[in-house]
Amino acid sequence: MADEVGFSVGAVARRLGVAPSTLRTWNRRYGIGAQELSPGRHRRYTAEDITRLEHMQRLILRGAAPADAAQAALTSQALPVRAPVVDVPAARTGPGHGAGGQRLALPGASPAARGLARAALAMDDALMDEIIRAALARDGVISTWQALLVPVLSGIGTRYEQTGGCVEAEHLLSSVTLAALATRQPYAAGQADDRPVLLACAAGEQHSLPLYALAAALAECAVSARMLGAALPYPSLVAAVRRTGPAAVFLWSQVPDTGDPATLPDLRRRRPGARLLLGGPGWPQDGLPEGCRLIGNLPDAVTEIMAAQGRG
Repeated sequence: MADEVGFSVGAVARRLGVAPSTLRTWNRRYGIGAQELSPGRHRRYTAEDITRLEHMQRLILRGAAPADAAQAALTSQALPVRAPVVDVPAARTGPGHGAGGQRLALPGASPAARGLARAALAMDDALMDEIIRAALARDGVISTWQALLVPVLSGIGTRYEQTGGCVEAEHLLSSVTLAALATRQPYAAGQADDRPVLLACAAGEQHSLPLYALAAALAECAVSARMLGAALPYPSLVAAVRRTGPAAVFLWSQVPDTGDPATLPDLRRRRPGARLLLGGPGWPQDGLPEGCRLIGNLPDAVTEIMAAQGRG
């Protein structure tokens, strides 16, 4: 807790989502951190110290070396002090919790993904937006989705399975991601002779974020997709196919309750026929109707859709 000389290293570590040893290393190597000592010689952090550390962390997440980020934070003037620090008691450590429950289990993830995870747990929508938009501009939609967003979303899903928590972080991250993907022009016009592509969730399925990632990835390839969104009733899907004559229909299922192959409509009888592509962990690996193809990831979905349009 805060006292007359500031905040403890544990409180600040939980605030930033890093280990206390990291803060001590930054202080020792770069001279950034606690500037005061309590009577018991324990380091205490002021609000200004914490603001500079947060500034340093943001620079690191943008790709700066720690030494350069520390120097920039130390020499910056009039940094705005963010929300007051509240010392949160350390949560009981369990599988996937990490330091005090403030980290997600992200084995092999990139520094950017770990930074996005910390921002998500801190409910820092501005930092999440900054990280995602920078990745989209630098790497494109497919790489951003595969290397940045999927690991973090999977980590949040694992935490939910273990604790029932993090729903609020998942909702906020999804909202920020949708806004960032919208900047990639998901409705860019395709070639004049292209047959359309329909994207929809399986009947009853509410998780539509992967569809928007697919739409944005297709836009980067000048493929225009028509987004039918979440929980589309299958009679409505059949009506849309009848009206548009698509080259491909992509259906997403997140959970087994919505990924029932027996309920899928037969689109092969429509003329011209549409290629039915299924994506998501809700679909079974076997027992799919004839003419359906299970897609394992975003790059494969883009490849299959372009092939259906004769652009492979």
